Order: sequence, then structure tokens, then C-alpha cells
Amino acid sequence: MFVVNKVAGDSCDLSEFTITGSTYAPEGQVFHNDKPVKSSQYDALVELATICALCNDSSLDFNETKGVYEKVGESTETALTCLVEKMNAFDTEVHNLTKIDRAMACNSVIKQLMKKEFTLEFSRDRKSMSVYCTPNKSRSSMGKMFVKGAPEGVIERCTHVRVGNSKVPLTKGIKDQILATIRDYGTGRDTLRCLALATRDTPPRVEDMNLTETVKFAQYESDLTFVGCVGMLDPPRLEVAASIKLCRQAGIRVIMITGDNKGTAVAICRRIGIFGEEDDVEALAFTGREFDELSPAEQVDAVTNARCFARVEPSHKSKIVEILQGMDEITAMTGDGVNDAPALKKAEIGIAMGSGTAVAKSASEMVLADDNFSSIVAAVEEGRAIYNNMKQFIRYLISSNVGEVVCIFLTAALGFPEALIPVQLLWVNLVTDGLPATALGFNPPDLDIMEKPPRNAKEALISGWLFFRYLAIGCYVGAATVGAAAWWFVLSEDGPQVSLYQLSHFLQCAADNPDFEGLKCEVFESPYPMTMALSVLVTIEMCNALNSLSENQSLLRMPPWENVWLLGAICLSMSLHFLILYVEPLPVIFQITPLDTTQWMMVLKISLPVILLDEVLKFVARNFLDFGNERTEKPTPRSGCSLACLEGISWSFVSVSLPLVLWIYSFDTNVTAMLWP
Repeated sequence: MFVVNKVAGDSCDLSEFTITGSTYAPEGQVFHNDKPVKSSQYDALVELATICALCNDSSLDFNETKGVYEKVGESTETALTCLVEKMNAFDTEVHNLTKIDRAMACNSVIKQLMKKEFTLEFSRDRKSMSVYCTPNKSRSSMGKMFVKGAPEGVIERCTHVRVGNSKVPLTKGIKDQILATIRDYGTGRDTLRCLALATRDTPPRVEDMNLTETVKFAQYESDLTFVGCVGMLDPPRLEVAASIKLCRQAGIRVIMITGDNKGTAVAICRRIGIFGEEDDVEALAFTGREFDELSPAEQVDAVTNARCFARVEPSHKSKIVEILQGMDEITAMTGDGVNDAPALKKAEIGIAMGSGTAVAKSASEMVLADDNFSSIVAAVEEGRAIYNNMKQFIRYLISSNVGEVVCIFLTAALGFPEALIPVQLLWVNLVTDGLPATALGFNPPDLDIMEKPPRNAKEALISGWLFFRYLAIGCYVGAATVGAAAWWFVLSEDGPQVSLYQLSHFLQCAADNPDFEGLKCEVFESPYPMTMALSVLVTIEMCNALNSLSENQSLLRMPPWENVWLLGAICLSMSLHFLILYVEPLPVIFQITPLDTTQWMMVLKISLPVILLDEVLKFVARNFLDFGNERTEKPTPRSGCSLACLEGISWSFVSVSLPLVLWIYSFDTNVTAMLWP
């Protein structure tokens, strides 16, 4: 804080004081020129403390449960209350007091000296508030007004300045010097939030003041005597700068809207990364008054480009929200006061502070318990993760069900024996699939989840590309299930090794049919092909659950152990499958039979390629598709598929097709003869 120490002509000497302590605890010292001093030795500081105590509706309270001092009322006013306790301008004995009594000891002494008659509430046009007080122990009825508010508003109405216990005229030179010091406070390294304190020694009589007409309050708060200025340090949290950067990467534009003066707001914006150190803020920062002076078209341009609005009124917040919504933007507005309620209600996402008013909280969709901007960014990340997990849950179940439908369709279309019966399908759907699907809800966020632009609010839950992926995976699941049953009939050494013609015409099997000569028709009722089909279906869906760990991230970057719940669900599902295979009488109920090692190896060979197939689809999505990129601040240009793009696609298909070919030929050396007899 500072007060005027001496006036010489058109200039003055300022005495600056530093206060220690950074919490609401009434513990701290007053320093002048790096030396501790007693506030009672300075008449100006005694008057400054009186203004802070009386022109105030907040208080301190000691919370015995938590063992800390807490604010009761507005944060700014509580900071002034705490300042009075630290200054102890009347040398109050506080050492023997309990912590509860210590909270307001010095303020109580000042309030016993003066009686507060009424308050002229703060208004944004005059940017100040005041109280009218009369002495308690004096027979004089002459009152005095104590004023605090924005420096540019209060000093404009000051005609004198306090020097010691006297006052001198406030000349233009002194005013400019005081305002320059305040600007240095607001835009310097500490970016202090400044309040000017003043008095009116001879205010109008109470009966001459009309307290119902607020437009006259500025007239009553005129002919003031400037006493001093306090600067409150309200530094941004350390994690805010990183959160702002994360928002920018995620395509979220952050606009700072504050009641502070423009210089302080811009300085804070530079500290937290909304502005760069070298940015020209002329077209990026506006005061409420500057915004009002713009034409409607210019206001739209201002909201489109600006990142900071200072000295705003509640109506400005609502206006900014309206303009953004007119541009099809999704807005999230923060606030804590009663005046913020309209803007909070109008925005798509109203965010109230946990320390805010009940009106603000009731008008909001979200309440920040810790008043921390980083919590909003964490909520965005969590929301994106929940949405992605929901998509992965749907993707897993749809692709699995598509596979079952394809299996039934292929079996009927090719004329093969029934690969799966209803009880087996019910078991897979209700038991085997349910556990991994539930575990997908515990998927961690994608590694690049905060590097993607916001999705369009009108975007369908399942896009065309995702639908193609569902069909591709589903078709493979169905084909692999039917193929597993066909393998046992055609290629297995333990099977009947029938031809594809015999398999597809098994209903014509009879002893007198030459096409089935030497073949027992009972083989087509064997439980082995159903067991192979069911085992492949269960195993391939466990592999598909691993694919659903992330929508586009490879399993090499997000390995399965990132979601231990999913691994546990897969193990439990496979254990249940082994249960119905090897524990009597369950194989009889499900019409299946135990498999040997060779058959299980074939189940794995048929099932594992689904991972390779999905890895190719993820590779394409990561590198060659870009959904919703038009919503980022700086869109990344996409100019078609280059030579490198084509080479990437070619190599990806070669890397997958070669193992698939080798896998197919590992079935049997006569596979070609089987396919083309």
C-alpha cells in the first residue's frame, strides 16, 4: 500500500508499505524501507485502517474444526479486514486473546469508535462504494464518509490528498503521479489488484441525501480526500498456465472476463499464457466501455478475436455469450456473484465457484468446489474420456453382435451345419461379453485426448468411418467363427476331412448318395465344430475387447495392462468358457466337448488376426483421417494423400497380408486343392 508522505509543488513523495502474510490469518507485519514499523506512528495509516474496517461488510472467522481462519463475505473485502488486523493501527493488545477473539479484535476497536449509519452500495458506473459514519463517543452529529473503489473512479472525484493529519489540494501533477504508481502496481511483476481509499470530511446532511436514487450516489461521493491505495496480490495458481496451454492444444479458446482494470487484466493474461509476451493487445483486449462503443459488426469481430475483457458489467457477459452462440460455439461461462447469474444461465455450461453465491450456483450446471480453473480442464478431459469409453462400449458390443449375425447368415447362405445354437449365443451375449464390456468403462484417457479439436455438437455418435469399422470387424468375427467350424470338417486331422461340396450339401447326405460314399452322416452332428466355433467366437471377442482399449491408439502405445479391470474381465470370461468346456455336466447342456492342444492352437490362429486388422484401421484413422479439425484455432491443412501416404498404406497392407497368407497356408499344405478342387 502507499500514502502521500510529502507534497512539493506539483509533485509528491509517496511512502510505500509492504505487508507480510499470504493467508486470511491475522498474522503479519508492516514494513517501510525493509524495516518493520508501527502503523500507529503514521496518521495516514490510521485513517487508512479506519476506512478498511468501516467501509466493509466482510469479516474473519476462526474455524475450530479445520484450525484455520476463513473469510465471511467477499474475498476482496475480507483481505482488507485481514489488513486491518495486521496493521493494528490503534495498538490493540492481542497477544493474550484466543484465536476466535483474535479474528476481529482490531476491527472491533475501530467499529466501536464510529457508528455506521448507512451504506451507498457499489455500482459499476461509479466503481465505488461508501459508508456514512458518525462518532460514537462524541456529541457532534457531524458525519464522515469513507469511500473505497477503483482508483480511476475514486481519484477522479478527489479534490484533495491527505498528507499526515492535514490535506492539500490534489493537482494534476500529483494525480498523474499517483495514477502512474497505481499502473505500476497493476502491470508490474506482482500485478496487484488496487483499491483507492478516500474520505469526505464534510458530507451532506443525512436529511439532504436521497438514498433511493442511486444515480445521485456519485454526487454524494464527490469532493473527496485521497488517503492512500492498497494493492492485493491475487496470483494465478501455478497450474493455470499449463491448463491454458492444454486448452489451446484441445481447440478450446479461453477468454478472460474480469472487473479489474485493463492493465492488470492484460498483465495477468501474459502471466498465464493467454497473451504472449510480445503480443500486441490492441485488438485482443477491450474494456466494457470500449466494447459498448463498437458497432454490432465490430462487436462480433471483437468477440471472435479478443481474449480479454476488463472492467465489464454483467450485461457484457450475457452479450458475449449471445455473440458466441450466434457463431455456433459452445460456451462455458464462469462466475460467482448474483450479477453473474443471467450469463451463467444463458451459457450452455454455467460454472459457479464453490465460494460463490447461492444464486450463481443454482443458475449453473457445474460448481467448482476448489475454485480452480484447472478443475475445468480436468473435467473436459474426463468428459472426453467418458464419451470415448461409451463409444468403445458400443463399438465392442455392436461389432460382436454383427459377428454373430454374420455367422448365422453365412452358415445358412453356404448351407453349412449349424455353427452355434441359441443357448450358446445366449451364453456369449449375457455372460462372456458382459464382463469385458463393463470393464471398458474403466479405460484410461487416450494419450492424445487433449490434442484433438472439440467434436461438433451435431456430430452423430457413430460416424460413417466407425460404422465401416464395425462392419469390417463384425464380418471378420462372423467369417472366422464359421471358418473354425469348417476347418474341423475339412482340414482337421481328427475330423472327417470332407470336401466343401459335401459340407455345403450335408442335408443330402445318405447311404445311397454317391457324393457321400464312404462317409457317415453322423459326423455332421459332431459337437466338435460347434465347440470350435464357440471357442473362436469367445476368444476373438476377447481380442476385440483389447482392440477397444482405445479408439485410435495402437496397443503398442496403450498396452492391455493400462486397464487392469479389462484384463481381469477377459481372464474371468475365459475361465467361464473353460468351465463349460471341462466341468461336467455343462458340456452336455451346451452341446460342446473339450478341445485338445492342436485345436486350441488353431483357435488362436483364427482369432488373433482380428488385432492386426483393427491395428490397420487405427493406423489409417490416426494418419489419414481428420474429423472435426475445422474447429481448431489453427486448422491443420489436409491436401490429399501424398506419395508418403500411399507408401504408408501399401506397407501397412503388406505387413498385415503377409502374416495372414502364412497363417492360411499353415492350415494344410493342400489348402489350394481344397479351395479350388
